[in-house]
Amino acid sequence: MSKLAGKVAVVTGASKGIGAGIAKALAAEGAAVVVNYASSKAGADVVVQAITEAGGKAVAVQGDVTKASEAQSVIDAAISNFGRLDVLVNNSGIYEFAPIEAVTEELYRRMFDVNVLGVLLTTQAASKHLGEGGSVINISSAVTSLFPPDSTVYTGTKGAVDAITGVLAVEFGPRKIRVNAINPGAVETEGVHSAGFIGSDFINTIVAQTPLGRIGQPDDIASIAVFLASDDSRWLTGEKLTASGGLR
Repeated sequence: MSKLAGKVAVVTGASKGIGAGIAKALAAEGAAVVVNYASSKAGADVVVQAITEAGGKAVAVQGDVTKASEAQSVIDAAISNFGRLDVLVNNSGIYEFAPIEAVTEELYRRMFDVNVLGVLLTTQAASKHLGEGGSVINISSAVTSLFPPDSTVYTGTKGAVDAITGVLAVEFGPRKIRVNAINPGAVETEGVHSAGFIGSDFINTIVAQTPLGRIGQPDDIASIAVFLASDDSRWLTGEKLTASGGLR
């Protein structure tokens, strides 16, 4: 039997990259999935099509998770389309690297709004629907232990996500809802390609320092999300699972 049969999941920022990989993996294990996107309807539609053509259930739902009303509408879509909510994957995120001299108020607010406020607002909206056995999965980053240069703001946002994960695990524990984080290392996504990282000295250095000898793929992270969404991880909460191929 599929690990997530009968479950309903919301994946934010799921039109591409890690989010798209997680949405498809959850659906492959039987979950009905709300594929959230902020602006890329075409990308979200492609993900939904892939899921439905494979025999799964999914719907694309637009929503800016930095706005409380829109975060609520994304969660409401799970209830209106599928009748319940069991899994929330807070994947929406942006990154920008800059030395401390180049940090601006706008850069700070943009990244903290998406990476931190978005997690809070979406989880707040979901909390009234999640029940016993529910799972919240926050996509953090290995930067919180690697501390790459020129990442003060981005690393700060993901440090906040790690801390929020721990607090919510305690808050939701009495309701038997689990909250965990996945902290990926470098992952080959559309964004990494468009930023020009693939083939760069930065990525080559990461690969050289990674015991498993490559950067990650979205499927590497998606399989961990399936584990955290399923009963296989029923005794895990408040954990940060570093998924970096051994890079420390």
